[in-house]
Amino acid sequence: MADTVIPAAVLRNLSDKLYEKRKNAALEIEGIVKSLAAAGDHEKISAVINLLTTEFICSPQAHHRKGGLIGLAAATVGLTTEAAQHLEQIVKPVLGAFGDQDSRVRYYACEALYNIAKVVRGDFIIFFNKIFDALCKLSADSDANVQSAAHLLDRLVKDIVTDSDQFSIEEFIPLLRERMNVLNPYVRQFLVGWITVLDSVPEIDMLGFLPDFLDGLFNMLSDSSHEIRQQADSALSEFLQEIKNSPSVDYGRMAEILVQRAASPDEFTRLTAITWINEFVKLGGDQLVPYYADILGAILPCISDKEEKIRVVARETNEELRAIRADPTAGFDVRAILFIAKRQLSTEWEATRIEALHWISTLLNRHRSEVLSFLNKIFDTLLEALSDPSDEVVLLVLEVHACIAKDLQHFHELLVFLVHNFRIDHSLLEKRGALIIRRLCVLLDAERVYRELSTILEGEADLDFASIMVQALNLILLTSSELAELRYLLKQSLVNSAGKDLFVSLYASWCHSPEAIISLCLLAQTYQHASTVIQSLVEEDINVRFLVQLDKLIRLLETPIFTYLRLQLLEPGRYTWLLKALNGLLMLLPQQSTAFKILRTRLKTVPSYSFSGDQVEQTSSGNTYSQILHHIPSGSQISEDGDVNQDVGTSNSHNGINFTTRLHQFEQKQKQHRVHAKAQAKSRKISTSSSKVN
Repeated sequence: MADTVIPAAVLRNLSDKLYEKRKNAALEIEGIVKSLAAAGDHEKISAVINLLTTEFICSPQAHHRKGGLIGLAAATVGLTTEAAQHLEQIVKPVLGAFGDQDSRVRYYACEALYNIAKVVRGDFIIFFNKIFDALCKLSADSDANVQSAAHLLDRLVKDIVTDSDQFSIEEFIPLLRERMNVLNPYVRQFLVGWITVLDSVPEIDMLGFLPDFLDGLFNMLSDSSHEIRQQADSALSEFLQEIKNSPSVDYGRMAEILVQRAASPDEFTRLTAITWINEFVKLGGDQLVPYYADILGAILPCISDKEEKIRVVARETNEELRAIRADPTAGFDVRAILFIAKRQLSTEWEATRIEALHWISTLLNRHRSEVLSFLNKIFDTLLEALSDPSDEVVLLVLEVHACIAKDLQHFHELLVFLVHNFRIDHSLLEKRGALIIRRLCVLLDAERVYRELSTILEGEADLDFASIMVQALNLILLTSSELAELRYLLKQSLVNSAGKDLFVSLYASWCHSPEAIISLCLLAQTYQHASTVIQSLVEEDINVRFLVQLDKLIRLLETPIFTYLRLQLLEPGRYTWLLKALNGLLMLLPQQSTAFKILRTRLKTVPSYSFSGDQVEQTSSGNTYSQILHHIPSGSQISEDGDVNQDVGTSNSHNGINFTTRLHQFEQKQKQHRVHAKAQAKSRKISTSSSKVN
């Protein structure tokens, strides 16, 4: 039937290799179809379209296919307003030609569809998804002419869509989502262009579907093409502005995407993601509560980012997030946030570790019971953090520990674990011991800390470690400004029950070190006992380690902390046992040592007289002790320096302190150390002998 409608010559020219002949043939077909449409003969029109499809577009000859495409476009122009009822029959073969292996055929397919679209306009929308799919592929076509033709068609389709009320965004979004992660730069430009155009249409709610393609847009921010990055950034900026102005936004789904993108290796992507998160934290409110842990996990690493802009935004976001007081009943997951903070304590970045500790501290203050219920999951990590190379981190860790240790049980556990850490890592004790102990004394009360440590160390099985630990604690006690009140209390040991109790408490563990005991006695002004302890030392006690510690003590005696002791030397008659103790120390020191010279010089300054009431009794500088003792009233004995008592009992007790028992305690502990030292020496000897034999 179509053969009789269209002359053979026209059909012949339609497949000619010359474009002009094909064009003229198409004009003939346009006129024929226009006449058929005017007559209402749609059956013949359908036959013409079918002929163009089967005999031309489906032909193996490229010129036939080109002619068929031009013919279909011409037929559509001829149909004008009648084209809608034949549109599916026309459009389907044209879309098929978009995949033709001949680039010129693809070019004519674009041209044909362009002309068809100009005629049918809004009726074209029913084929939108298929056309979009075809255009998406053609935007990356290998032939520049095809790309150019596709761009022209694309602009026309955008115009039609923006003017149409039949476009379905719901049907389009799945198609867009499928293609958002392609890497081809031409396709990316094509997609961003469509997103931007559709978002500009007030009747189309692209913001509501933003979570479906947001990740793809962020992916484009790291494209190698500056133009694509710029287009993606522009689209994202526009959407963020819309979010700020919108009363209803699905923050949750987008927050998940942003969290992932905040860890992108691309700097610009990270900055954009963290900027979005910052706005979400300000705007999201209750919607974001279930996502706080994920958001925090994204923010904390960015606080240490190499890019300053990212660091600034991350810190601001972190402060915003911490300022929000969310409740676990509203979905605030304390456990998840706690574990995020715990994980970040192991990061290499100091600033991030610091903020992680601030978060743990914040959670402890606001949700103490919940945090403590998970304590066994984070406690080891917190203890390991005490070895952190950063002093600031260590101080913050101690604040967290102190907050936990407000409970008696946790207080004991903290100090037990702390002693354990010092035992297995002596370098921690050496490098950080003073910092840790001093800070804990400030945060948890110095007396409480020292009493507990003394109790723990009293039964310490590792005697070498116990001695080292006690010496460290003793040095901190004697030198730290934070322990001034503790020193003052110990000075009152002979006249104050609280001082006495503290002295007795520390004495039990200080027995691990002769130097520490002597220091403690000098501090507590129990000078007679100090002298007795010095006299009780045996040959094995006087080793290099002892002399090193004794050297430190002699130097400390010259510091402001022992000013009171040096002033007491002005009254040698009253402080006989102090003189005897110091001379005892002098006798233990090698004569050529610096410490010997320092102490001897100090003792030479002691005046050769004593005060007895208003009378000044001059004594021989060569017989100080006998002369001083000569001026003490008969029938009196000196129990401790500065306090002359009548009828002192045989228990050598003063203010409830049984010094005889204390001395026995010290001697027993030192005996254990000597036995231990001999066993170690024997073991080393056997080990050396075995190695020589082998």
